[in-house]
Amino acid sequence: MKNDLLLRALDGKLVERPPVWMMRQAGRYLPQYMKLRERYSFFERCATPELACEITLQPVDIIGVDAAILFSDILVVPQAMGLEVQLIESKGPFLPNPIKSYADLKRVSVPDVHEKLGYVEEAIQLIKKELNNRVPLIGFAGAPWTILCYMVQGKGSKTFDEAKSFCFTQSQTAHQLLQMITDTTIAYLNAQVIAGADVIQIFDSWGGLLAPADFEAFSLPYIQQIVTAIKGKAPVIVFAKGAWYVLDKMAVTGAKALGIDWCIRPQTARKMAGDGITLQGNFDPAKLLLPIPQIQKEVKLMLAEFGTERYIANLGHGILPNIPVDHARAFVDTVKEWNPRNR
Repeated sequence: MKNDLLLRALDGKLVERPPVWMMRQAGRYLPQYMKLRERYSFFERCATPELACEITLQPVDIIGVDAAILFSDILVVPQAMGLEVQLIESKGPFLPNPIKSYADLKRVSVPDVHEKLGYVEEAIQLIKKELNNRVPLIGFAGAPWTILCYMVQGKGSKTFDEAKSFCFTQSQTAHQLLQMITDTTIAYLNAQVIAGADVIQIFDSWGGLLAPADFEAFSLPYIQQIVTAIKGKAPVIVFAKGAWYVLDKMAVTGAKALGIDWCIRPQTARKMAGDGITLQGNFDPAKLLLPIPQIQKEVKLMLAEFGTERYIANLGHGILPNIPVDHARAFVDTVKEWNPRNR
């Protein structure tokens, strides 16, 4: 690997500077991506290996990040399990026939992932060939709790009250569905690693909606199963947005790194997670709308707080669609040029 900064940081090895990449870096803020969006629907972009490869490589070539992340979507898993998933541009995901009861579980199954998601494996193989070992490739999937949120709610939500109510009032059914999602996800991520993914990230985008005890009931055990199944084959990053209160629990899952958002101080996160795990984050994506000199200043402050050991520079959530490309590049370049001795 020509640039193995990410892999070394995940392994706790010394690095000359923190590696840097951005969640949702392959996508809607890039003009090159928008041209493809005009010609192809969202799931066409995901399901066509050549398009997924082109989009995955764009930020590596244009922004200069230290890792590529597969262009796909967490909702290909419920699709593969048998639910219809639509992506309505500017509105978000829509599942017209969500799960509401035990009887609805008959409509979903743990699929043969090679049959249903083989296009992702093909995309990864193509990406790895085109990357030619320039940087590592990150594969990913949604955490089971987050996937359940969409499968039960049927659409995006700020609170996912229906999904939470489903878990609280139909707990046994919820756990059965969570296990089905987990089994599918383990098979899917194993296939990604075999196809060539160097690192795996688990996105629990809605983990922070759960109280600590509920997170430990409905999210953490299933994340633990996934990490246990994958960790010997590829390093795993767990990102549970808003769930800072269980960093200590997530730190002992066997994951190599924990992603954190901007709602927790680096020193607090390090104290909770301990010194034996890498932290990733936590720049507020909205700050990329600041003037470039201010972005540079804010990034340097973040880097000074985290330091260079066991740290990956990233955003605290996905990059926003209205971020100018030169602002995204300024974020990346500031990390790449940072010297802790001359800050």
